[in-house]
Amino acid sequence: MTELLPEERIINKIYLIRNIKVMLDRDLADLYEVETKVFNQAVRRNLKRFPEDFMFQLTKEEAQNVSRSQFVTLKRGQNIKYLPMAFTEQGVAMLSSVLNSDRAIMVNIQIMRVFTKPRQMLSGYEELKRKIEAMEQKYDEQFRIVFEAIKQLLEPGKKDVKKIGY
Repeated sequence: MTELLPEERIINKIYLIRNIKVMLDRDLADLYEVETKVFNQAVRRNLKRFPEDFMFQLTKEEAQNVSRSQFVTLKRGQNIKYLPMAFTEQGVAMLSSVLNSDRAIMVNIQIMRVFTKPRQMLSGYEELKRKIEAMEQKYDEQFRIVFEAIKQLLEPGKKDVKKIGY
Protein backbone atom coordinates (compact mmCIF):
# COMPACT_ATOMS: atom_id res chain seq x y z
CA MET A 1 0.00 0.00 0.00
CA THR A 2 1.40 3.37 -0.93
CA GLU A 3 1.50 6.11 1.65
CA LEU A 4 -1.15 8.74 1.30
CA LEU A 5 0.79 11.20 3.46
CA PRO A 6 4.45 11.36 4.42
CA GLU A 7 4.95 10.17 8.00
CA GLU A 8 6.82 13.39 8.86
CA ARG A 9 3.78 15.46 7.92
CA ILE A 10 1.73 13.61 10.53
CA ILE A 11 4.49 13.62 13.16
CA ASN A 12 4.85 17.40 12.82
CA LYS A 13 1.17 17.79 13.70
CA ILE A 14 1.37 15.87 16.99
CA TYR A 15 1.75 18.07 20.06
CA LEU A 16 2.34 17.36 23.72
CA ILE A 17 -0.36 19.27 25.62
CA ARG A 18 -1.20 18.48 29.26
CA ASN A 19 1.43 15.73 28.98
CA ILE A 20 -0.71 13.98 26.37
CA LYS A 21 0.09 13.50 22.69
CA VAL A 22 -2.67 15.21 20.73
CA MET A 23 -3.55 16.47 17.29
CA LEU A 24 -5.47 19.71 16.77
CA ASP A 25 -8.77 19.94 14.92
CA ARG A 26 -7.41 22.24 12.23
CA ASP A 27 -4.45 19.93 11.55
CA LEU A 28 -6.71 16.89 11.32
CA ALA A 29 -9.08 18.79 9.02
CA ASP A 30 -6.09 19.69 6.85
CA LEU A 31 -4.98 16.05 6.64
CA TYR A 32 -8.53 14.91 5.83
CA GLU A 33 -8.78 17.75 3.28
CA VAL A 34 -11.94 19.27 4.76
CA GLU A 35 -12.60 22.67 6.27
CA THR A 36 -12.07 22.90 10.02
CA LYS A 37 -15.65 24.11 10.36
CA VAL A 38 -17.01 21.01 8.59
CA PHE A 39 -14.72 18.75 10.62
CA ASN A 40 -15.87 20.27 13.92
CA GLN A 41 -19.54 20.04 12.88
CA ALA A 42 -19.14 16.31 12.31
CA VAL A 43 -17.52 15.95 15.73
CA ARG A 44 -20.20 18.07 17.46
CA ARG A 45 -22.93 15.89 15.95
CA ASN A 46 -21.26 12.92 17.68
CA LEU A 47 -20.11 14.39 21.01
CA LYS A 48 -21.09 11.21 22.90
CA ARG A 49 -18.23 9.47 21.13
CA PHE A 50 -15.66 11.96 22.46
CA PRO A 51 -15.32 11.99 26.25
CA GLU A 52 -12.75 14.34 27.77
CA ASP A 53 -9.96 11.75 27.59
CA PHE A 54 -10.57 11.50 23.82
CA MET A 55 -10.97 15.21 23.04
CA PHE A 56 -10.71 18.51 24.90
CA GLN A 57 -10.77 22.19 24.07
CA LEU A 58 -7.54 24.11 24.57
CA THR A 59 -7.44 27.02 26.98
CA LYS A 60 -6.40 30.43 25.65
CA GLU A 61 -2.99 29.96 27.26
CA GLU A 62 -2.51 26.53 25.68
CA ALA A 63 -3.60 27.86 22.30
CA GLN A 64 -1.04 30.67 22.57
CA ASN A 65 1.71 28.23 23.57
CA VAL A 66 1.14 26.08 20.50
CA SER A 67 3.30 27.27 17.65
CA ARG A 68 1.93 30.54 16.25
CA SER A 69 2.55 29.24 12.75
CA GLN A 70 -0.36 26.84 13.25
CA PHE A 71 -2.85 29.67 13.55
CA VAL A 72 -3.92 32.27 11.05
CA THR A 73 -1.91 35.40 11.73
CA LEU A 74 -4.13 37.75 13.67
CA LYS A 75 -4.11 41.52 13.58
CA ARG A 76 -2.87 43.19 16.73
CA GLY A 77 -5.49 43.10 19.48
CA GLN A 78 -7.57 40.33 17.93
CA ASN A 79 -8.12 36.98 19.55
CA ILE A 80 -8.56 33.53 18.13
CA LYS A 81 -12.27 33.23 17.33
CA TYR A 82 -12.60 29.59 18.39
CA LEU A 83 -10.26 27.74 20.70
CA PRO A 84 -8.91 24.60 19.01
CA MET A 85 -10.02 21.12 19.96
CA ALA A 86 -7.29 18.61 20.79
CA PHE A 87 -7.77 14.91 20.00
CA THR A 88 -5.87 12.20 21.86
CA GLU A 89 -4.88 8.94 20.19
CA GLN A 90 -8.22 7.43 21.23
CA GLY A 91 -10.05 10.48 19.89
CA VAL A 92 -8.31 10.14 16.54
CA ALA A 93 -9.30 6.46 16.46
CA MET A 94 -12.91 7.43 17.23
CA LEU A 95 -12.89 9.85 14.28
CA SER A 96 -13.00 6.84 11.99
CA SER A 97 -16.57 6.20 13.16
CA VAL A 98 -17.54 9.81 12.43
CA LEU A 99 -15.75 10.51 9.15
CA ASN A 100 -16.57 7.93 6.51
CA SER A 101 -14.91 9.12 3.32
CA ASP A 102 -12.27 6.88 1.74
CA ARG A 103 -9.64 9.56 2.32
CA ALA A 104 -10.61 9.90 5.99
CA ILE A 105 -10.29 6.16 6.48
CA MET A 106 -6.86 6.02 4.80
CA VAL A 107 -5.56 9.09 6.66
CA ASN A 108 -6.87 7.69 9.93
CA ILE A 109 -5.03 4.42 9.39
CA GLN A 110 -1.79 6.31 8.76
CA ILE A 111 -2.24 8.52 11.83
CA MET A 112 -2.88 5.48 14.03
CA ARG A 113 0.29 3.83 12.71
CA VAL A 114 2.29 6.94 13.58
CA PHE A 115 0.77 7.08 17.08
CA THR A 116 1.51 3.40 17.78
CA LYS A 117 4.99 3.22 16.23
CA PRO A 118 6.85 4.48 19.35
CA ARG A 119 5.08 1.85 21.48
CA GLN A 120 6.06 -0.88 19.05
CA MET A 121 9.66 0.30 19.08
CA LEU A 122 9.64 0.47 22.88
CA SER A 123 8.32 -3.08 23.18
CA GLY A 124 11.20 -4.21 20.95
CA TYR A 125 13.67 -2.47 23.25
CA GLU A 126 12.03 -4.06 26.30
CA GLU A 127 12.46 -7.52 24.77
CA LEU A 128 16.11 -6.75 23.99
CA LYS A 129 16.61 -5.52 27.56
CA ARG A 130 15.17 -8.77 28.97
CA LYS A 131 17.48 -10.85 26.77
CA ILE A 132 20.54 -8.85 27.85
CA GLU A 133 19.59 -9.22 31.52
CA ALA A 134 19.16 -12.98 31.07
CA MET A 135 22.60 -13.18 29.42
CA GLU A 136 24.13 -11.14 32.23
CA GLN A 137 22.73 -13.53 34.83
CA LYS A 138 23.98 -16.54 32.89
CA TYR A 139 27.45 -15.11 32.42
CA ASP A 140 27.62 -13.68 35.94
CA GLU A 141 27.44 -17.23 37.28
CA GLN A 142 30.12 -18.42 34.86
CA PHE A 143 32.40 -15.49 35.69
CA ARG A 144 31.85 -16.08 39.41
CA ILE A 145 33.21 -19.61 38.99
CA VAL A 146 36.21 -18.31 37.02
CA PHE A 147 36.94 -15.62 39.62
CA GLU A 148 36.71 -18.21 42.42
CA ALA A 149 39.28 -20.36 40.62
CA ILE A 150 41.57 -17.35 40.12
CA LYS A 151 41.24 -16.42 43.81
CA GLN A 152 42.23 -19.93 44.83
CA LEU A 153 45.28 -19.75 42.59
CA LEU A 154 46.29 -16.38 44.04
CA GLU A 155 45.89 -17.35 47.71
CA PRO A 156 49.10 -18.08 49.55
CA GLY A 157 49.93 -21.74 49.20
CA LYS A 158 48.51 -24.07 51.81
CA LYS A 159 51.20 -26.66 51.15
CA ASP A 160 54.47 -26.48 52.95
CA VAL A 161 57.00 -25.49 50.40
CA LYS A 162 60.44 -26.97 51.04
CA LYS A 163 63.15 -24.43 50.85
CA ILE A 164 66.02 -25.18 48.65
CA GLY A 165 69.34 -24.13 49.96
CA TYR A 166 70.14 -22.80 53.39
